[in-house]
Amino acid sequence: MEYDMESRWLEDFLSLVDTRNFSRSAEARYTTQPAFSRRIKSLEDWVGAKLFDRTTQPISLTPSGERFRPVAEEVLRRLLQGREDARRVSETSANLIRFAATHSLSLTFFPAWIRSIESGTHAFNIRLDSYQFTDCIQSLIKGECHFAISHAHPQVEMNLPPMHFTSKLVGTDRLLPVTLPDSSGAPLDRLPGTPEEPVHYLAYTEASAIGRAVDHMINHVEEPVYLSKVFVSQLAAVLKTLSREGKGMAWLPESSISEELASGSLVLAGDEKWFIPVEIRIYRSRDPLPAMAEQLWSMLDGEVEPLQVLQSEEDA
Repeated sequence: MEYDMESRWLEDFLSLVDTRNFSRSAEARYTTQPAFSRRIKSLEDWVGAKLFDRTTQPISLTPSGERFRPVAEEVLRRLLQGREDARRVSETSANLIRFAATHSLSLTFFPAWIRSIESGTHAFNIRLDSYQFTDCIQSLIKGECHFAISHAHPQVEMNLPPMHFTSKLVGTDRLLPVTLPDSSGAPLDRLPGTPEEPVHYLAYTEASAIGRAVDHMINHVEEPVYLSKVFVSQLAAVLKTLSREGKGMAWLPESSISEELASGSLVLAGDEKWFIPVEIRIYRSRDPLPAMAEQLWSMLDGEVEPLQVLQSEEDA
């Protein structure tokens, strides 16, 4: 029996494409795993083909799924963009520019960055929503924001098709391994650790762009590294607090710990081979944006230099 396809199935599909895990996607979509699995099955029945290979770990797209993915992205993007365009017509402020940024960049990067753009010009009317990495990308895909700002790394997949989305470099940062110092100023935890005394490791969730960059470095470093994961969070601010309390070592954005490094309340837990350079990028749809958003975007073409965090004295 044929039945109508629901738009939320496309959102379910794209969430599963991103996480490759039914449990994590069900949690992200605020439903139970059995209900989420039924919706994916309903979509596959509607398409008439299996979209996911459930025998692999993590699960992977079938050839049919690979073919369907750009279609789902385009249909959902246009549907949600159309909804947002209709909403904007009735907004009291047509000049509102909407940003979605990761939690860490919302706190440490965005305020100074937007001031540097507004310097010498009128102030923009801005709304900033703070999310975890995957939600920032989904907000942009759904047309809920004009721009998304996130850390970026060559090994972190953004899931934004280049034919529909573009980006610009707006800053640089580094992820530094830091820990609480002991009474002599030496790090309590020091990389790479040993089998007998592994480093107490404060980790990011898999939904974090920073966490994916750190995981790639750990999995590809030339020498063995011994870590004992003692805590996991999606928020760099939470990991910084725990690190300052002596709970373990974390890779934190240099932009968020410059004061702690200068005061010595946090110290490096490894040398430069453990540093991870990352970019800060702003993403947008290639579709036309409202006039004020387009004006801000045009100001990024050579008029505003990318912000670079200050290096600590030990690295200068």
